[in-house]
Amino acid sequence: MSSSTLERFVLRARRAVRLRGTVNVLITNSSELRSLNRRFRGKDKPTDVLSFPLPLAECAADGRVAGDVAISADIARENAGRLGHTAADEVKILVLHGILHLAGFDHERDHGEMARKEMKLRRQLNLQVALIERSEPGVREVIIGKKDRPPGAKRRTA
Repeated sequence: MSSSTLERFVLRARRAVRLRGTVNVLITNSSELRSLNRRFRGKDKPTDVLSFPLPLAECAADGRVAGDVAISADIARENAGRLGHTAADEVKILVLHGILHLAGFDHERDHGEMARKEMKLRRQLNLQVALIERSEPGVREVIIGKKDRPPGAKRRTA
């Protein structure tokens, strides 16, 4: 997927979620996601997507950045192959999931609200399988606490 295609999707997803501010997206490898997961969550294992909401004080002061989403291209390719769609579509699914977390949704605590929202947005954005809907074990998603952001990470801005 080209950076311009990713930027357009992030903009569409942000608007659909009604999330204000820029979302920085880092697409990297499983080793880097493992490092971020270990550093910010204390879990020494790779994961497919991590979300880093900007702390509320910074959002109020800045107003331009909503947060960061980090995605493992390796795991996205594996998921895509297993689920029968393209790696580009898988990255979009992971980006949407991360953006929902940046907007304050938390599927571990919201009694299905995020799942319903993700399903609706998936249809609206022409995506096949929402992350929360998957019953396959091994598909992982995670939100990083609002005060835990990776400083200095290489980012793509959209």
